[in-house]
Amino acid sequence: MAVGGWQLSRNETEMKITRFEDIKSWQEARELTKRVYELTMKGPFARDFGLRDQIRRACVSVMANIAEGFNRRTTKEFINFLSIALASASETKSHLYVALDLGYIDQSTFDELYEQTSSISKLTTGFIQYLSRHRNE
Repeated sequence: MAVGGWQLSRNETEMKITRFEDIKSWQEARELTKRVYELTMKGPFARDFGLRDQIRRACVSVMANIAEGFNRRTTKEFINFLSIALASASETKSHLYVALDLGYIDQSTFDELYEQTSSISKLTTGFIQYLSRHRNE
């Protein structure tokens, strides 16, 4: 871990992450969370308190675990929190299926949100792989 953050080298250029807000997967999770909150504030989705609250919590969990892991003392702990964020992304995808099946969202919205969640998962997985490779540096 670099002083004041995580040092990432990529294609001979370096990117320094000094705040959790610099992490691309956190940024995308924030956008997904905003979109989910907007969708769940109207129509029948807003009245299905159980599903509404579950999908919101899952999205927020992705963001929160990336942020919390960033400020942990070791790379191993950070990776653990990133893994929890991945699990929350999968939970979000599962809730999206329920919302689709119940007609709360249409296929196009489902596809958009599912792809956004998949992108977050891919970014997070890549970050885990990077941190695992460079754990002892």
